[in-house]
Amino acid sequence: MDAQKQKNKTGEQGSPPTVWQLAFPSILGNLSYTVVGLVQTRFVGELGAQALAAVGAGQRVFFAMQAILMAVSAGTTALVARAWGAGDFEEASRITMASLVLASAMSLVVTVLGVLFAGNVASLFGLDPNTLAMAAENIRWLSVFNVAFAITFILSAALRASGDAWTPLWLSVAVNVLNIPLLYVFVFGKYGFPQMGVAGAALAAGISFSVGSLILLGLWIKQKFRVRYVGGGWWRRTRLKQLLDIGYPAALEQGVFQVGFFIFLMLIGNFYGTEAFAAYNIGINMLMICMTVGFGFSIAGATLVGQHLGAGDHAGATRAGWRACWMATLAMGALGALVIVYAREMATFFLGNEPLTIEYTVQLTWLLGGMMPLLAVEFAIGGALRGAGDTRFPLMATLLGLIGMRCGWAVVATWMQMDVFWVYAALVGDYVLKGAMLIWRFRGDRWKTVFRLEEPDKVNA
Repeated sequence: MDAQKQKNKTGEQGSPPTVWQLAFPSILGNLSYTVVGLVQTRFVGELGAQALAAVGAGQRVFFAMQAILMAVSAGTTALVARAWGAGDFEEASRITMASLVLASAMSLVVTVLGVLFAGNVASLFGLDPNTLAMAAENIRWLSVFNVAFAITFILSAALRASGDAWTPLWLSVAVNVLNIPLLYVFVFGKYGFPQMGVAGAALAAGISFSVGSLILLGLWIKQKFRVRYVGGGWWRRTRLKQLLDIGYPAALEQGVFQVGFFIFLMLIGNFYGTEAFAAYNIGINMLMICMTVGFGFSIAGATLVGQHLGAGDHAGATRAGWRACWMATLAMGALGALVIVYAREMATFFLGNEPLTIEYTVQLTWLLGGMMPLLAVEFAIGGALRGAGDTRFPLMATLLGLIGMRCGWAVVATWMQMDVFWVYAALVGDYVLKGAMLIWRFRGDRWKTVFRLEEPDKVNA
């Protein structure tokens, strides 16, 4: 490292933040999205179980479309954190610019596919015609705003990787403060607007994220953030290659993840009905606060591991990963237990007079709530490995756990015509296997050296 970089590293960066300093604002930011998700569930729930199932199907397809953003984001986090830990702030800014252009271009392609094939994809869930039509409309509206989601996602990831978790928090608060009244207006058709129902929920999210992305982009271009806007020098083969080397296993993992969820939900929707399908999505929303905490510690672990490795501190990277894991396990376990205790009351609040759907929701919540400590391992240790650039092993864990264990057991339970409870129970095997694999990997040393930050080619574009 040259003298200038060493000066930057010691004079501008300071000591790395703690796990809690990164996790806390990330948790609050994600919590604001969770609150909006619960409000959306409550509003849409007034339209009936079909509307809830349509939103669940639409969200699942939308998450599948966002897999490419997850992939680019994994590369952004690992590379920006490494560069920042090494004191090369200029490279961190160039990585951010390259990631943003790449993600935006890919999101345009996904937009076209989402608008054209929304109905075809939604039909895979085995929903009744009315629910299918609502789900397809939800997917189309979400697809229209893909570029806005990409801008917000990538810039927020870069800022967190540099140690700034507060700016994404304030952005998320602003976005969601706008989202809630728009939900009310578009879902129910207030103040002269048409009643759009399920499609209105997607439109509200799209508009609020578009406003947020424009604010974030404007501030970035005006050099208001520690990760700076750069107009040139970012399009280099080495830099893009590194983004893709880290990103493509993350993309495959997200692809496997979404395929697994498609299979799982297709089995539930086709063989157990709309009530069981809706119950799964409501139960997930009820436990979303636990997962929000997990995402916060995943972000913290990924950032600190990347920064410590960039600074050559392997022992510090290991400590950061384990610390994030234990903190996530305690927090998510406690919250999961609390949701289990009040599962029936919460399900009744969201569903009203839907006794069968309520019963299915309670069963799922008991199972999934008990798995929160293992899910914490997946969030924290999986995030730490991705922050190190080791994106291939989490892919293998997801493939074996989700496809092999969860979908495999769900197929067997469905074939044997067992109660839907036993299909839900496939979640247990999934989380046990993935948790064990990730802990085994992190206890070794290979993840520390699986990726090395290369100096970009300064001459060849």
